[in-house]
Amino acid sequence: MGSTLFFSFMGSLIICIALIPTLSASAWRLQFIDVPRERHAHREPVAKIGGIAFAIATFGAVLMWAPKNQLIVSSLLGGAVILGFGIWDDRVGLSYQMKFVGQIMAAVVAVWFAGVRVNSLPFLDDVLLPGWISVPLTLMVIVGVTNAVNLSDGLDGLAGGLSLLSFAGIAYLAFQANESLLALLMVSILGGLLGFLRFNTYPARIFMGDAGSQFLGHYLAVAAILLTDATRTAYSPLLALFLWGVPLLDTAGVMIHRYLQGRSPFIGDRSHVHHRLLASGLSHGQAVTLIYAVHALMVGCAYVLRWQPEWLLVAVYLVFVLGLLSVFMRIPKLPSVLQPQVSSVPRPAVQGGGDRWMIGEVSLTVLYLAIPLYLVGAIAAPREIPVDAGMIAGALTVAVIGSFFLPSAAPWAVRAALYIGSTCLMYYSDVFPRDMMIRDLSLINIGVALLALLVILAIHVVGEEQFQTTPLDYLIILVAGVMPFLPGMTVGDVPMGLLTAKLIVLFFSFELLLNLRSSAVVRLGVVSLVMLAGVMVRAWWL
Repeated sequence: MGSTLFFSFMGSLIICIALIPTLSASAWRLQFIDVPRERHAHREPVAKIGGIAFAIATFGAVLMWAPKNQLIVSSLLGGAVILGFGIWDDRVGLSYQMKFVGQIMAAVVAVWFAGVRVNSLPFLDDVLLPGWISVPLTLMVIVGVTNAVNLSDGLDGLAGGLSLLSFAGIAYLAFQANESLLALLMVSILGGLLGFLRFNTYPARIFMGDAGSQFLGHYLAVAAILLTDATRTAYSPLLALFLWGVPLLDTAGVMIHRYLQGRSPFIGDRSHVHHRLLASGLSHGQAVTLIYAVHALMVGCAYVLRWQPEWLLVAVYLVFVLGLLSVFMRIPKLPSVLQPQVSSVPRPAVQGGGDRWMIGEVSLTVLYLAIPLYLVGAIAAPREIPVDAGMIAGALTVAVIGSFFLPSAAPWAVRAALYIGSTCLMYYSDVFPRDMMIRDLSLINIGVALLALLVILAIHVVGEEQFQTTPLDYLIILVAGVMPFLPGMTVGDVPMGLLTAKLIVLFFSFELLLNLRSSAVVRLGVVSLVMLAGVMVRAWWL
């Protein structure tokens, strides 16, 4: 099961990253463009094809690695329905009534064919709800959460990052409850979503569109209901409220606010919590990071409180409710026209001269030499590499070679090759370690520790003005910091916390060089080809 989860995640990630450049190039011709309007925080038209990319990536990964039973097939069918209506909406702009039709149809597929039901209520765990109550209640919940995530898509990276946290929480809780199919579905969504977020972090190059936000909302609702189904697990239904987190609370608060003002709850305005945080003076990145932090706390509560009494769950949830109400009461909404926040202070260039500059340049140069040596050396670290990894390496090789004929795509193809190729090497170094690697102080781990020191030194001395971390970086660091402390966080015999920490060091190394060295794209592109060739040779012949 561990290899299946790994390949589902990696397959979805690869498919999404591969699709985004192609879909972006066709966005204008197909009219999938988000033109700035009054409530928007961007100035230039942006392609809204991200949702299509990560949805197709999810479908592809699930079809390749998941068993084709009724739950999986029906779940994919419901996702296809909501995706189809979302694409239609992105193309022509549907009324909210027609959006509801699509959401209800997708929910009906989940209820009738996949067997998704709200079977019990809090404090009544021993009582299963009859069908005439559970069916309409489930439909209402799925449609409500779908709209909550859809409405949270107001800032770059916001809806995607919140969904990433929620799906990660559901995946882990499902893994703990031995719900392997649900865990596999979640990691498939996570792979595509992570690939999309790399392009969606502020300032976003692409948007997910309604196709993406409704797709995420639908699956977030369905997955949380399956996870807390009394016939499947012993988790309380109240955990779903924490997993739905900020989007659900924000949507409820906004709709109540609109109703009290005598306006339709379904007509958009600028009263969402992210709008109010911007109005309070926070920057785009600060607002997104703060909302991430609150949402991560709620998802964390779902884990910490999973076996606690339901009265305690209600009490903790009310704390979050009151906290959100204070935001609505104390922070005003934005003016009638939302002004995009663009920094008026240019980034200062790195100044030459002095010991500080010299140390930074030396650390960058050493890192520039160390990364190729480390990646090439890591080819020999695993005792064996499966054929599937060789196929992945072959596809990435074709993408990298092809990208050199399209310069604008080269940085992203090189990033994909480095990210995915290094992930495979690190993973199989842990799954199939040689005798010298079966210890914490192996050459692989020592090398990563040295790279981490170089990265920290380079960012502090040279890159602090030019290499700025994003909310996605904070999100990844948060996940990496938490994973080692989660019990049972292994895939097979591989401790996922240590693996994630090693990968984050490598990824930051790649980004640092690609941002600060003009020659890094070509140099690292060649390195990636050597690494991928080594993986193919190891997988197919050695």
